[in-house]
Amino acid sequence: MTVNIVELSASREQLKQVLQNLDAKSCPTCFNFHMHTVHSDGRLQPSALMEQAIAIGLKGFAITDHHSIDGYQAAQSWLENWRWNNPGAKAPILWSGVEINANLLNIEVHILGYGFEPEHTSMKPYLQRRSTTGEEYQAANVICAIQKAGGLAVLAHPARYRRSHFELIPAAAEVGIDGVETFYAYNNPNPWKPSALQSMQVQQLASNYSLLNTCGTDTHGLNLLQRL
Repeated sequence: MTVNIVELSASREQLKQVLQNLDAKSCPTCFNFHMHTVHSDGRLQPSALMEQAIAIGLKGFAITDHHSIDGYQAAQSWLENWRWNNPGAKAPILWSGVEINANLLNIEVHILGYGFEPEHTSMKPYLQRRSTTGEEYQAANVICAIQKAGGLAVLAHPARYRRSHFELIPAAAEVGIDGVETFYAYNNPNPWKPSALQSMQVQQLASNYSLLNTCGTDTHGLNLLQRL
């Protein structure tokens, strides 16, 4: 799939603007920046995911399979075909996305990459369907690779790890993270809604360190409006 660099840059700037205006009500029916397909540990085929995204009326989203962009590429092809067959119809924006395991403060965290050039050489080690090791596994290097490819790096679900988000977010900011997944449903409620306390705390930390906010359902099941 050929990527137009000018279009990629414009799309990334559009993403940045979206994240600067995102709030607790943005997800899951307007925007969703965390979801998985059968190309990692999800149950949705990319085509089924796209059908749901259209039906929900999503304005923009990213597929964030673990160490793979196969689901994103399949979805992008589906979306191009849908546009061709539905001229004039309002289509959602699909940004490139991935979820990468990394070491931060000596624990494993997940870093989400958005709006990057999929074919950029810096991303190659992180798109092999498995975690990296050594220097490539360090959070600072994962963040740098995403940014070299023109993307934004975000700390996923910062209140889910063995160390506190009060420690992790400052550490991530120190090594160059662009944003944090602020609005996240830690207890998998139905219907989906972000966890109030954690979201408030993470949003305040994001403000303190001038970081972008994102939101996402972290869908692994068959419904984009739920996590599991």
